[in-house]
Amino acid sequence: MTTTAQPASTTALRLGFALLAAAAVNTVIALGALALDDGGIGMGLSPAAYLPATAAGLLLGTAGWFALARRARQALRVVVPAVLVLTWVPDLLLFTAGATAANVFGLMLMHLVVTTALVTALRPTLTPPSRSVQAVPTTD
Repeated sequence: MTTTAQPASTTALRLGFALLAAAAVNTVIALGALALDDGGIGMGLSPAAYLPATAAGLLLGTAGWFALARRARQALRVVVPAVLVLTWVPDLLLFTAGATAANVFGLMLMHLVVTTALVTALRPTLTPPSRSVQAVPTTD
């Protein structure tokens, strides 16, 4: 499948809303994780850490989305979840640095939020599969 010819301004607007939504939800998650992070290191839960990471994740995800959508659209169904799981590896490694489960789970949830915002914003850029409909001959 190919990408549709949507105006760049529409896609940019969708991505802007995705960024705002992801930043807002990630703020709520960070506040909750910090409240539950009793005695932990609070790694990545400050706005100075997660807001730029949210924007960078959306930008990198967008580049990857369009690269795959042009060449191998069906691969998105595998690559998007695989990349999400790969982003959880550094989060899980924070356990070795003294992070609490609340900290790690909060960061993992934040990655899920960014992925969901990106997919929601960019899904309309894909066209549905074309179905070949053949005319059925009628007999009178």
